[in-house]
Amino acid sequence: MRKCALITGASRGIGRAIAIQLAKDHGYHILINYSSNIIAAEETKDQILKDGGTAEVVQFNVQLKEEVSTQLMTWKTNNPYDIIEVLVNNAGITKDNLLLWMNDEEWGSVLDVSLRGFYNVTNNILQDMIKLKKGRIINIASISGLKGNSGQTNYSAAKGGLIAASKSLSQEVARRGITVNAIAPGFIHSDMTRDLPEKEIKKFIPLRRFGAAVEVAHLVSFIASDKAAYITGEVININGGIYS
Repeated sequence: MRKCALITGASRGIGRAIAIQLAKDHGYHILINYSSNIIAAEETKDQILKDGGTAEVVQFNVQLKEEVSTQLMTWKTNNPYDIIEVLVNNAGITKDNLLLWMNDEEWGSVLDVSLRGFYNVTNNILQDMIKLKKGRIINIASISGLKGNSGQTNYSAAKGGLIAASKSLSQEVARRGITVNAIAPGFIHSDMTRDLPEKEIKKFIPLRRFGAAVEVAHLVSFIASDKAAYITGEVININGGIYS
C-alpha cells in the first residue's frame, strides 16, 4: 500500500515546489494534478523521479465536478491499495481588475477555481479520509484573502472564502483524525507575481524581499507531518512580515 499526496495545480510555481518537497520529506507517492500544461506537469514529475521519489500526473480541471469525479474514480479503481493521506488544494488563478470594470468571467472563473475547485476535489477525497480516520487537508490561500488588495476583489473573495471554509471543515472532521489548515502566502516568486514591480513592493515588506516557492513548500511539509498533528483550523501567514 502506497501513501499518496494529491496536489492540485502542481505543474508550476508553488504547487510544483510543494509536490517535490512532500516527496522528499515524507516519501509520498505524488499525484501531480494539472489542467492543461502537460509539459510542465511532466517536468514536475521528472524532478521528483530524479530525486528518488515516485509520482504520476493526473489531468482534470478542478472547476468541473464530473471531470474531477471521473478521473479520481479511475485512479482509485486502478490503485485499489493506495491511499491519499494528504490533499493540497493549491489550484488558483488571478484575473485582476477594479470591480467597477470587472466582467462576469473575471469574477466567476477566479471564484470557481479556488472555491468550486476546493469543493469538488475535497468532497471526493474526504470520504476516503473519513474511512481511514486520518488525513491532512491543506488549502493554499493568500494574504489577499486576509487584508484585501485593490484590483483583486474577486481573488480576495475567493481566498477569503477558502480560509472560512477551512475553519468550518476543520470542526466537522477533527474527530475523524483529519486536520484542515490554510496557508496564506504573501508575495512569492511565481508566474502570478512575475509582472509585479518587485523593487517597489519590497520597500513595504519588512524582510525586504519576495519569498521563494520552496519556503511555502517547507511550511506545507511541516503541516503535513506528524509534528503538526495538533494544529487544525488555522490560517498560517508566510509573508515576510508585510501582514501580521
